[in-house]
Amino acid sequence: MSAPLSEAAPPAATAPARHGALVRRPGTAPRPRRSRPGPALAVIAGANATIHLDDPLVNAALPGIRAELHLTALSASWVVGAYLLAFGGLLLLGGRAGEVLGRRRVFVCGLAVFTVAGALRALAPTGELLIAARAAEGAGAALVAANGFVLMLDTFALGRARTNAIAVCTAAGAASTAGGLLLAGALTSVGSWRWVVLLNVPLGLALALLAPRVLAESVRIPGRFDAGGAVLSALGAASLVYGLSQAVVRPWTSLQVAGPLASGVALLAVFVGVQRHTAQPIVRLGLFRDRNRALAYASMLAVPGAVVGAYFFLSQFFQQDRGWSPLAAAFALLPVPLTTVALVGFAVREERALGAKRVMAIGAAALLLENLWLTRLGPEDPYATTVLPALVLLGAGLAFCAVPATVLATSGLKAEETGSTGSVLNACQVLGGSLCVALLVSASSGYGSLPEAMSAGFAAAAACGAAVLALALALRSRP
Repeated sequence: MSAPLSEAAPPAATAPARHGALVRRPGTAPRPRRSRPGPALAVIAGANATIHLDDPLVNAALPGIRAELHLTALSASWVVGAYLLAFGGLLLLGGRAGEVLGRRRVFVCGLAVFTVAGALRALAPTGELLIAARAAEGAGAALVAANGFVLMLDTFALGRARTNAIAVCTAAGAASTAGGLLLAGALTSVGSWRWVVLLNVPLGLALALLAPRVLAESVRIPGRFDAGGAVLSALGAASLVYGLSQAVVRPWTSLQVAGPLASGVALLAVFVGVQRHTAQPIVRLGLFRDRNRALAYASMLAVPGAVVGAYFFLSQFFQQDRGWSPLAAAFALLPVPLTTVALVGFAVREERALGAKRVMAIGAAALLLENLWLTRLGPEDPYATTVLPALVLLGAGLAFCAVPATVLATSGLKAEETGSTGSVLNACQVLGGSLCVALLVSASSGYGSLPEAMSAGFAAAAACGAAVLALALALRSRP
Protein backbone atom coordinates (compact mmCIF):
# COMPACT_ATOMS: atom_id res chain seq x y z
CA MET A 1 0.00 0.00 0.00
CA SER A 2 1.32 3.41 -0.93
CA ALA A 3 2.29 5.60 1.98
CA PRO A 4 0.90 9.12 2.12
CA LEU A 5 2.84 11.46 -0.12
CA SER A 6 3.31 13.83 2.80
CA GLU A 7 5.07 11.11 4.77
CA ALA A 8 6.82 8.97 2.17
CA ALA A 9 10.38 9.59 1.07
CA PRO A 10 10.31 11.44 -2.28
CA PRO A 11 11.28 9.15 -5.16
CA ALA A 12 13.91 10.11 -7.69
CA ALA A 13 12.95 11.00 -11.24
CA THR A 14 14.63 7.98 -12.83
CA ALA A 15 13.55 5.06 -14.94
CA PRO A 16 12.59 1.91 -13.06
CA ALA A 17 14.71 -1.18 -13.28
CA ARG A 18 11.49 -3.15 -13.22
CA HIS A 19 7.86 -2.23 -12.64
CA GLY A 20 7.49 -0.66 -9.24
CA ALA A 21 11.24 -0.54 -8.43
CA LEU A 22 12.90 2.86 -8.63
CA VAL A 23 16.65 3.46 -8.83
CA ARG A 24 18.00 6.87 -7.72
CA ARG A 25 20.69 8.39 -9.88
CA PRO A 26 23.76 9.62 -8.01
CA GLY A 27 23.47 13.27 -7.10
CA THR A 28 19.76 13.49 -7.91
CA ALA A 29 18.00 15.88 -5.56
CA PRO A 30 14.86 14.57 -3.90
CA ARG A 31 11.60 16.04 -5.14
CA PRO A 32 10.06 18.59 -2.73
CA ARG A 33 7.22 17.35 -0.60
CA ARG A 34 4.39 19.38 -1.99
CA SER A 35 1.31 17.40 -1.04
CA ARG A 36 -0.61 18.94 1.87
CA PRO A 37 -3.32 16.52 3.10
CA GLY A 38 -5.97 19.09 4.06
CA PRO A 39 -5.85 21.26 0.92
CA ALA A 40 -5.30 18.16 -1.24
CA LEU A 41 -8.47 16.57 0.12
CA ALA A 42 -10.35 19.83 -0.46
CA VAL A 43 -9.33 19.80 -4.14
CA ILE A 44 -10.10 16.11 -4.66
CA ALA A 45 -13.45 16.30 -2.86
CA GLY A 46 -14.24 19.54 -4.70
CA ALA A 47 -13.58 17.86 -8.05
CA ASN A 48 -15.85 14.99 -7.03
CA ALA A 49 -18.55 17.48 -6.06
CA THR A 50 -18.18 19.40 -9.33
CA ILE A 51 -18.73 16.25 -11.37
CA HIS A 52 -21.75 15.28 -9.24
CA LEU A 53 -23.17 18.77 -9.67
CA ASP A 54 -23.29 18.35 -13.43
CA ASP A 55 -26.14 15.81 -13.59
CA PRO A 56 -28.88 17.81 -11.82
CA LEU A 57 -27.87 20.95 -13.73
CA VAL A 58 -28.15 19.33 -17.16
CA ASN A 59 -31.33 17.45 -16.32
CA ALA A 60 -32.97 20.66 -15.10
CA ALA A 61 -31.80 22.57 -18.17
CA LEU A 62 -32.87 19.94 -20.71
CA PRO A 63 -36.43 21.27 -21.34
CA GLY A 64 -35.04 24.74 -22.03
CA ILE A 65 -32.30 23.29 -24.26
CA ARG A 66 -34.87 21.39 -26.32
CA ALA A 67 -37.08 24.44 -26.74
CA GLU A 68 -34.35 26.94 -27.71
CA LEU A 69 -32.25 24.67 -29.94
CA HIS A 70 -35.29 22.85 -31.43
CA LEU A 71 -34.02 19.38 -30.52
CA THR A 72 -35.97 16.22 -31.16
CA ALA A 73 -36.44 13.70 -28.36
CA LEU A 74 -33.61 11.59 -29.86
CA SER A 75 -31.24 14.56 -30.08
CA ALA A 76 -32.09 15.58 -26.51
CA SER A 77 -31.22 12.08 -25.30
CA TRP A 78 -27.75 12.54 -26.80
CA VAL A 79 -27.16 15.60 -24.62
CA VAL A 80 -27.02 13.13 -21.73
CA GLY A 81 -25.81 10.10 -23.69
CA ALA A 82 -22.75 11.73 -25.26
CA TYR A 83 -21.41 12.58 -21.81
CA LEU A 84 -22.03 9.07 -20.46
CA LEU A 85 -20.46 7.37 -23.48
CA ALA A 86 -17.26 9.40 -23.18
CA PHE A 87 -17.15 9.18 -19.39
CA GLY A 88 -17.77 5.43 -19.18
CA GLY A 89 -15.62 4.60 -22.20
CA LEU A 90 -12.52 6.53 -21.15
CA LEU A 91 -12.30 5.79 -17.42
CA LEU A 92 -9.93 2.82 -17.76
CA LEU A 93 -7.73 4.59 -20.30
CA GLY A 94 -7.71 7.69 -18.08
CA GLY A 95 -6.35 5.66 -15.19
CA ARG A 96 -3.57 4.20 -17.32
CA ALA A 97 -2.71 7.65 -18.71
CA GLY A 98 -2.21 8.83 -15.14
CA GLU A 99 0.27 6.03 -14.48
CA VAL A 100 2.36 6.88 -17.54
CA LEU A 101 2.11 10.69 -17.64
CA GLY A 102 1.63 11.49 -13.94
CA ARG A 103 -1.65 11.51 -12.08
CA ARG A 104 -1.62 15.14 -11.06
CA ARG A 105 -0.90 16.24 -14.63
CA VAL A 106 -3.75 14.14 -16.07
CA PHE A 107 -6.08 15.20 -13.22
CA VAL A 108 -5.45 18.91 -13.95
CA CYS A 109 -5.77 18.31 -17.69
CA GLY A 110 -9.12 16.62 -17.08
CA LEU A 111 -10.34 19.54 -14.99
CA ALA A 112 -9.31 21.96 -17.74
CA VAL A 113 -11.10 19.96 -20.45
CA PHE A 114 -14.20 19.55 -18.26
CA THR A 115 -14.31 23.29 -17.50
CA VAL A 116 -13.69 24.55 -21.04
CA ALA A 117 -16.25 22.10 -22.44
CA GLY A 118 -18.73 23.23 -19.77
CA ALA A 119 -18.31 26.83 -20.90
CA LEU A 120 -18.65 25.89 -24.58
CA ARG A 121 -21.90 24.01 -23.99
CA ALA A 122 -23.41 27.15 -22.43
CA LEU A 123 -22.49 29.11 -25.58
CA ALA A 124 -23.43 26.41 -28.12
CA PRO A 125 -25.63 27.86 -30.90
CA THR A 126 -26.73 24.45 -32.21
CA GLY A 127 -27.61 21.05 -30.80
CA GLU A 128 -24.70 19.41 -32.65
CA LEU A 129 -22.12 21.66 -31.00
CA LEU A 130 -23.78 21.19 -27.62
CA ILE A 131 -23.59 17.41 -27.94
CA ALA A 132 -19.93 17.62 -29.00
CA ALA A 133 -19.18 19.78 -25.96
CA ARG A 134 -20.94 17.25 -23.73
CA ALA A 135 -18.77 14.44 -25.13
CA ALA A 136 -15.62 16.49 -24.42
CA GLU A 137 -16.94 17.20 -20.94
CA GLY A 138 -17.39 13.47 -20.32
CA ALA A 139 -13.82 12.80 -21.43
CA GLY A 140 -12.53 15.42 -19.00
CA ALA A 141 -14.65 13.99 -16.19
CA ALA A 142 -13.19 10.51 -16.85
CA LEU A 143 -9.64 11.82 -16.43
CA VAL A 144 -10.60 13.62 -13.21
CA ALA A 145 -12.50 10.72 -11.65
CA ALA A 146 -9.94 8.01 -12.46
CA ASN A 147 -6.93 9.96 -11.18
CA GLY A 148 -8.46 12.01 -8.36
CA PHE A 149 -9.44 8.84 -6.55
CA VAL A 150 -5.92 7.40 -6.75
CA LEU A 151 -4.38 10.72 -5.67
CA MET A 152 -6.57 10.45 -2.59
CA LEU A 153 -5.33 6.88 -1.95
CA ASP A 154 -1.71 8.05 -2.27
CA THR A 155 -2.24 11.01 0.03
CA PHE A 156 -3.96 9.11 2.86
CA ALA A 157 -2.66 5.80 4.19
CA LEU A 158 -4.96 2.86 4.75
CA GLY A 159 -6.78 3.20 8.06
CA ARG A 160 -8.58 6.02 9.82
CA ALA A 161 -7.11 8.81 7.66
CA ARG A 162 -8.21 7.18 4.41
CA THR A 163 -11.65 6.23 5.73
CA ASN A 164 -12.20 9.82 6.82
CA ALA A 165 -11.09 11.05 3.39
CA ILE A 166 -13.56 8.67 1.71
CA ALA A 167 -16.30 10.01 3.99
CA VAL A 168 -15.44 13.60 3.07
CA CYS A 169 -15.61 12.82 -0.65
CA THR A 170 -18.93 11.01 -0.18
CA ALA A 171 -20.35 13.95 1.78
CA ALA A 172 -19.08 16.43 -0.83
CA GLY A 173 -20.80 14.51 -3.61
CA ALA A 174 -24.06 14.38 -1.67
CA ALA A 175 -23.84 18.07 -0.75
CA SER A 176 -23.25 19.04 -4.38
CA THR A 177 -26.31 17.02 -5.37
CA ALA A 178 -28.36 18.98 -2.83
CA GLY A 179 -26.98 22.28 -4.06
CA GLY A 180 -27.49 21.26 -7.67
CA LEU A 181 -31.12 20.39 -7.06
CA LEU A 182 -31.82 23.78 -5.47
CA LEU A 183 -29.83 25.88 -7.91
CA ALA A 184 -31.17 24.07 -10.95
CA GLY A 185 -34.72 24.33 -9.68
CA ALA A 186 -34.39 28.03 -8.92
CA LEU A 187 -32.64 29.03 -12.14
CA THR A 188 -34.91 26.86 -14.29
CA SER A 189 -37.87 28.73 -12.84
CA VAL A 190 -36.51 32.26 -13.34
CA GLY A 191 -33.57 32.17 -15.77
CA SER A 192 -32.15 30.80 -19.01
CA TRP A 193 -30.81 27.25 -19.26
CA ARG A 194 -27.45 28.76 -20.31
CA TRP A 195 -26.98 30.24 -16.83
CA VAL A 196 -27.88 26.88 -15.27
CA VAL A 197 -25.16 24.91 -17.09
CA LEU A 198 -22.52 27.57 -16.35
CA LEU A 199 -22.68 27.01 -12.59
CA ASN A 200 -19.89 24.45 -12.31
CA VAL A 201 -17.52 26.30 -14.66
CA PRO A 202 -16.04 28.67 -12.02
CA LEU A 203 -15.64 25.71 -9.65
CA GLY A 204 -13.72 23.74 -12.25
CA LEU A 205 -11.52 26.71 -13.08
CA ALA A 206 -10.64 27.35 -9.43
CA LEU A 207 -9.80 23.68 -8.83
CA ALA A 208 -7.63 23.46 -11.96
CA LEU A 209 -5.60 26.45 -10.78
CA LEU A 210 -5.31 25.22 -7.19
CA ALA A 211 -4.50 21.54 -7.81
CA PRO A 212 -0.84 21.99 -8.91
CA ARG A 213 -0.16 23.94 -5.73
CA VAL A 214 -1.42 21.37 -3.23
CA LEU A 215 -1.13 17.97 -4.95
CA ALA A 216 2.19 16.19 -5.36
CA GLU A 217 2.87 14.49 -8.66
CA SER A 218 2.81 10.71 -8.64
CA VAL A 219 5.73 8.53 -9.69
CA ARG A 220 5.39 7.86 -13.40
CA ILE A 221 5.55 4.29 -14.63
CA PRO A 222 7.18 4.38 -18.07
CA GLY A 223 5.65 2.04 -20.58
CA ARG A 224 3.13 1.70 -23.35
CA PHE A 225 -0.49 2.71 -23.18
CA ASP A 226 -1.61 -0.75 -24.33
CA ALA A 227 -3.40 0.61 -27.39
CA GLY A 228 -5.29 -2.63 -27.99
CA GLY A 229 -6.62 -2.74 -24.45
CA ALA A 230 -7.49 0.96 -24.57
CA VAL A 231 -9.57 0.56 -27.74
CA LEU A 232 -11.28 -2.60 -26.49
CA SER A 233 -12.13 -1.13 -23.08
CA ALA A 234 -13.39 2.17 -24.51
CA LEU A 235 -15.52 0.54 -27.21
CA GLY A 236 -16.81 -2.18 -24.87
CA ALA A 237 -17.86 0.20 -22.10
CA ALA A 238 -19.32 2.71 -24.57
CA SER A 239 -21.31 -0.05 -26.31
CA LEU A 240 -22.80 -1.19 -23.00
CA VAL A 241 -23.71 2.37 -21.97
CA TYR A 242 -25.26 3.06 -25.38
CA GLY A 243 -27.27 -0.16 -25.38
CA LEU A 244 -28.55 0.51 -21.88
CA SER A 245 -29.49 4.08 -22.80
CA GLN A 246 -31.50 2.74 -25.73
CA ALA A 247 -33.23 0.23 -23.45
CA VAL A 248 -34.91 3.20 -21.75
CA VAL A 249 -36.93 3.91 -24.92
CA ARG A 250 -36.87 0.61 -26.85
CA PRO A 251 -37.56 -3.09 -26.12
CA TRP A 252 -34.61 -5.13 -24.86
CA THR A 253 -34.99 -7.49 -27.84
CA SER A 254 -34.68 -4.70 -30.43
CA LEU A 255 -31.56 -4.52 -32.57
CA GLN A 256 -30.71 -1.08 -31.16
CA VAL A 257 -30.51 -2.56 -27.65
CA ALA A 258 -29.46 -6.18 -28.05
CA GLY A 259 -26.81 -5.38 -30.69
CA PRO A 260 -24.77 -2.87 -28.64
CA LEU A 261 -25.16 -4.93 -25.45
CA ALA A 262 -23.92 -8.11 -27.14
CA SER A 263 -21.08 -6.19 -28.78
CA GLY A 264 -20.12 -4.61 -25.46
CA VAL A 265 -20.02 -7.93 -23.65
CA ALA A 266 -17.97 -9.51 -26.44
CA LEU A 267 -15.50 -6.61 -26.57
CA LEU A 268 -14.99 -6.64 -22.81
CA ALA A 269 -14.51 -10.44 -22.86
CA VAL A 270 -11.77 -10.01 -25.45
CA PHE A 271 -10.37 -7.14 -23.36
CA VAL A 272 -10.06 -9.42 -20.32
CA GLY A 273 -8.24 -12.00 -22.42
CA VAL A 274 -5.83 -9.38 -23.75
CA GLN A 275 -5.14 -8.05 -20.23
CA ARG A 276 -4.07 -11.51 -19.06
CA HIS A 277 -1.14 -11.46 -21.48
CA THR A 278 -0.15 -7.79 -21.31
CA ALA A 279 2.95 -6.78 -19.35
CA GLN A 280 1.50 -3.41 -18.33
CA PRO A 281 -2.27 -3.79 -18.58
CA ILE A 282 -4.84 -1.04 -18.20
CA VAL A 283 -6.61 -3.09 -15.51
CA ARG A 284 -4.78 -5.39 -13.10
CA LEU A 285 -6.97 -8.49 -13.01
CA GLY A 286 -5.51 -9.35 -9.61
CA LEU A 287 -7.92 -6.77 -8.20
CA PHE A 288 -10.75 -9.26 -8.53
CA ARG A 289 -9.03 -12.12 -6.68
CA ASP A 290 -9.96 -10.64 -3.31
CA ARG A 291 -13.51 -11.76 -2.53
CA ASN A 292 -14.52 -8.70 -0.53
CA ARG A 293 -13.17 -6.31 -3.14
CA ALA A 294 -15.00 -8.12 -5.95
CA LEU A 295 -18.24 -8.01 -3.94
CA ALA A 296 -17.71 -4.30 -3.26
CA TYR A 297 -17.37 -3.67 -6.99
CA ALA A 298 -20.54 -5.69 -7.62
CA SER A 299 -22.42 -3.64 -5.03
CA MET A 300 -21.53 -0.49 -6.98
CA LEU A 301 -23.47 -1.95 -9.90
CA ALA A 302 -26.58 -2.50 -7.79
CA VAL A 303 -26.67 0.47 -5.38
CA PRO A 304 -27.69 2.99 -8.10
CA GLY A 305 -30.81 0.94 -8.77
CA ALA A 306 -31.93 1.35 -5.17
CA VAL A 307 -31.24 5.10 -5.24
CA VAL A 308 -32.12 6.45 -8.68
CA GLY A 309 -35.82 5.59 -8.47
CA ALA A 310 -36.51 8.30 -5.92
CA TYR A 311 -35.03 11.02 -8.12
CA PHE A 312 -36.42 9.61 -11.37
CA PHE A 313 -40.00 8.89 -10.29
CA LEU A 314 -40.63 11.32 -7.46
CA SER A 315 -39.50 14.36 -9.47
CA GLN A 316 -42.14 13.53 -12.08
CA PHE A 317 -44.71 12.70 -9.39
CA PHE A 318 -44.29 16.01 -7.57
CA GLN A 319 -44.52 18.10 -10.74
CA GLN A 320 -47.11 16.16 -12.74
CA ASP A 321 -49.50 14.73 -10.15
CA ARG A 322 -49.18 17.45 -7.51
CA GLY A 323 -48.44 20.43 -9.74
CA TRP A 324 -45.36 21.57 -7.84
CA SER A 325 -42.77 23.85 -9.43
CA PRO A 326 -39.27 22.52 -10.23
CA LEU A 327 -37.93 24.42 -7.22
CA ALA A 328 -40.56 22.91 -4.88
CA ALA A 329 -39.78 19.43 -6.23
CA ALA A 330 -36.08 20.06 -5.62
CA PHE A 331 -36.76 21.07 -2.02
CA ALA A 332 -38.86 17.93 -1.55
CA LEU A 333 -35.93 15.70 -2.57
CA LEU A 334 -33.37 17.44 -0.35
CA PRO A 335 -33.75 15.01 2.60
CA VAL A 336 -31.81 12.39 0.60
CA PRO A 337 -28.47 14.24 0.19
CA LEU A 338 -28.82 16.09 3.49
CA THR A 339 -29.28 12.82 5.40
CA THR A 340 -26.28 11.33 3.60
CA VAL A 341 -24.12 14.32 4.57
CA ALA A 342 -25.36 14.19 8.18
CA LEU A 343 -24.75 10.45 8.63
CA VAL A 344 -21.58 9.81 6.68
CA GLY A 345 -19.42 10.53 9.73
CA PHE A 346 -21.56 8.20 11.82
CA ALA A 347 -21.16 5.53 9.12
CA VAL A 348 -17.38 5.89 9.43
CA ARG A 349 -17.49 5.36 13.21
CA GLU A 350 -19.80 2.36 12.88
CA GLU A 351 -17.60 0.86 10.18
CA ARG A 352 -14.71 0.89 12.65
CA ALA A 353 -16.83 -0.49 15.49
CA LEU A 354 -18.96 -3.09 13.68
CA GLY A 355 -17.00 -3.82 10.53
CA ALA A 356 -17.77 -3.11 6.89
CA LYS A 357 -20.01 -6.16 6.45
CA ARG A 358 -22.51 -5.21 9.17
CA VAL A 359 -22.63 -1.53 8.27
CA MET A 360 -23.16 -2.30 4.59
CA ALA A 361 -25.90 -4.80 5.45
CA ILE A 362 -27.67 -2.16 7.57
CA GLY A 363 -27.45 0.32 4.68
CA ALA A 364 -28.75 -2.22 2.16
CA ALA A 365 -31.66 -3.10 4.45
CA ALA A 366 -32.54 0.61 4.64
CA LEU A 367 -32.51 0.87 0.83
CA LEU A 368 -34.71 -2.21 0.53
CA LEU A 369 -37.21 -0.97 3.12
CA GLU A 370 -37.35 2.54 1.58
CA ASN A 371 -38.24 1.25 -1.86
CA LEU A 372 -40.83 -1.20 -0.53
CA TRP A 373 -42.36 1.71 1.41
CA LEU A 374 -42.64 3.83 -1.74
CA THR A 375 -44.37 1.08 -3.75
CA ARG A 376 -47.48 2.00 -1.74
CA LEU A 377 -47.30 5.74 -2.45
CA GLY A 378 -50.62 7.12 -3.68
CA PRO A 379 -51.71 10.48 -5.15
CA GLU A 380 -53.30 11.65 -1.90
CA ASP A 381 -50.66 10.43 0.55
CA PRO A 382 -49.15 13.30 2.57
CA TYR A 383 -45.50 14.11 1.99
CA ALA A 384 -44.57 14.44 5.67
CA THR A 385 -45.73 10.98 6.75
CA THR A 386 -45.26 8.97 3.56
CA VAL A 387 -42.48 10.36 1.40
CA LEU A 388 -40.21 12.09 3.94
CA PRO A 389 -39.46 8.98 6.08
CA ALA A 390 -38.59 7.03 2.94
CA LEU A 391 -36.21 9.73 1.71
CA VAL A 392 -34.46 9.83 5.10
CA LEU A 393 -34.02 6.05 4.92
CA LEU A 394 -32.64 6.41 1.39
CA GLY A 395 -30.05 8.99 2.46
CA ALA A 396 -29.01 6.84 5.44
CA GLY A 397 -28.79 3.71 3.30
CA LEU A 398 -26.59 5.47 0.78
CA ALA A 399 -24.17 6.66 3.49
CA PHE A 400 -24.03 3.21 5.07
CA CYS A 401 -23.40 1.49 1.73
CA ALA A 402 -20.99 3.92 0.07
CA VAL A 403 -18.43 4.21 2.87
CA PRO A 404 -17.82 0.49 3.61
CA ALA A 405 -17.95 -0.50 -0.07
CA THR A 406 -15.27 2.07 -0.95
CA VAL A 407 -13.16 1.05 2.06
CA LEU A 408 -13.32 -2.61 0.99
CA ALA A 409 -12.48 -1.74 -2.62
CA THR A 410 -9.32 0.09 -1.52
CA SER A 411 -8.07 -2.27 1.21
CA GLY A 412 -5.29 -4.80 0.77
CA LEU A 413 -4.09 -3.41 -2.55
CA LYS A 414 -0.72 -4.31 -3.99
CA ALA A 415 1.40 -1.41 -5.19
CA GLU A 416 0.75 -2.19 -8.86
CA GLU A 417 -3.03 -2.46 -8.32
CA THR A 418 -3.61 1.01 -6.88
CA GLY A 419 -3.81 2.71 -10.26
CA SER A 420 -6.58 0.47 -11.56
CA THR A 421 -8.80 0.78 -8.51
CA GLY A 422 -10.26 4.22 -9.13
CA SER A 423 -10.97 3.46 -12.78
CA VAL A 424 -12.73 0.17 -12.03
CA LEU A 425 -14.75 1.62 -9.14
CA ASN A 426 -15.97 4.55 -11.24
CA ALA A 427 -16.67 2.31 -14.23
CA CYS A 428 -18.85 0.08 -12.05
CA GLN A 429 -20.82 3.13 -10.88
CA VAL A 430 -21.35 4.41 -14.44
CA LEU A 431 -22.39 1.02 -15.82
CA GLY A 432 -24.50 0.34 -12.74
CA GLY A 433 -26.30 3.65 -13.10
CA SER A 434 -27.06 3.05 -16.78
CA LEU A 435 -28.14 -0.53 -16.15
CA CYS A 436 -30.40 0.32 -13.24
CA VAL A 437 -32.13 3.23 -14.99
CA ALA A 438 -32.88 0.95 -17.94
CA LEU A 439 -34.23 -1.79 -15.64
CA LEU A 440 -36.43 0.60 -13.66
CA VAL A 441 -37.84 2.28 -16.77
CA SER A 442 -38.55 -1.11 -18.34
CA ALA A 443 -40.29 -2.32 -15.19
CA SER A 444 -42.47 0.80 -15.03
CA SER A 445 -43.45 0.94 -18.71
CA GLY A 446 -46.88 -0.11 -19.96
CA TYR A 447 -48.91 1.23 -17.02
CA GLY A 448 -51.80 3.62 -17.50
CA SER A 449 -51.04 6.01 -14.67
CA LEU A 450 -47.91 7.45 -13.07
CA PRO A 451 -48.68 6.01 -9.57
CA GLU A 452 -48.97 2.50 -11.04
CA ALA A 453 -45.77 2.94 -13.04
CA MET A 454 -44.00 4.28 -9.94
CA SER A 455 -45.12 1.30 -7.87
CA ALA A 456 -43.64 -1.12 -10.41
CA GLY A 457 -40.46 0.96 -10.66
CA PHE A 458 -39.98 1.05 -6.91
CA ALA A 459 -40.54 -2.73 -6.78
CA ALA A 460 -37.65 -3.12 -9.23
CA ALA A 461 -35.58 -0.72 -7.11
CA ALA A 462 -36.38 -2.85 -4.05
CA ALA A 463 -34.98 -5.84 -5.93
CA CYS A 464 -31.74 -3.89 -6.43
CA GLY A 465 -31.70 -3.17 -2.69
CA ALA A 466 -32.16 -6.88 -2.01
CA ALA A 467 -29.21 -7.63 -4.30
CA VAL A 468 -27.03 -5.20 -2.35
CA LEU A 469 -28.12 -6.87 0.89
CA ALA A 470 -27.21 -10.31 -0.48
CA LEU A 471 -23.79 -9.04 -1.54
CA ALA A 472 -23.24 -7.48 1.90
CA LEU A 473 -24.12 -10.73 3.66
CA ALA A 474 -21.70 -12.62 1.40
CA LEU A 475 -18.76 -10.50 2.58
CA ARG A 476 -16.13 -12.09 4.77
CA SER A 477 -15.93 -10.54 8.19
CA ARG A 478 -12.51 -9.09 8.99
CA PRO A 479 -11.08 -8.04 12.34
